[in-house]
Amino acid sequence: MTVLITGASNGIGNAVCRYLVANKINCIALDICDISIENVKFYKCDVTNINQLDEIANKLEEENIELDAVINIAGIFMIDSFIEGNIDEINRIFNVNLFGTINVNKCFYKLLKPNGKIIITTSEVAPLDPLPFNGIYNVTKTALDAYAQALRQELNLLGIKVITVRPGAFSTNLSNSSLDKTKELMNKTVMYHKQSKKFYTLVKKFMGKPSHVDKISKVYYKALTKKHPKLIYKKHINQLLKLLSILPIRLQCFIIKLLLK
Repeated sequence: MTVLITGASNGIGNAVCRYLVANKINCIALDICDISIENVKFYKCDVTNINQLDEIANKLEEENIELDAVINIAGIFMIDSFIEGNIDEINRIFNVNLFGTINVNKCFYKLLKPNGKIIITTSEVAPLDPLPFNGIYNVTKTALDAYAQALRQELNLLGIKVITVRPGAFSTNLSNSSLDKTKELMNKTVMYHKQSKKFYTLVKKFMGKPSHVDKISKVYYKALTKKHPKLIYKKHINQLLKLLSILPIRLQCFIIKLLLK
């Protein structure tokens, strides 16, 4: 089995790549940063640069490489507000999290074998209502979740499976940076100085303990190797976030305002 995987230099992408290689799956890895995993064919590229992706796809096609799956994991994180946030940084997170995934699937689809799979990594927050300051990241993942369903409907007509993975918090640089980025917001915001301090306290108290990345790696392996995988996999979901999102939107707003007042 041969798969292409993005975001392989660190975090969940790196853990999944190592796990797959250890289980005798050939990995072609893409990332903007270098990686150090043995027996992996690596290409340094930016998923937002469709010309770079096209060039790599053409090279693989010339080598007669076929893919059993494309695994989209590349993504970045952001804590900020829509009004105060730097527009270049907001554009960047949409370009990486959403359009980068669209680019990868568009370029490498031609290498997929019949009955191949496309795996798209969203987030536990993707189906939930956004919280303040986490909203920019949340919206990118919600949009990505909707894209996965749209692509699933289209490629189902051609016999290609599209699988969504919604990870919760795992022990990665991304999850570990959430408190640091919340503290950065607290130090730079003008509009939300008091609220951001209380938001930092809430995040620290309720974020829960990140799970080990091996647990999510097994989910990707299962999605890859099962003949009839689930359409959506969820792992280590924060139940407090899920519970809050069940409430009526007006009540959610009231609770959040009360907590951050």
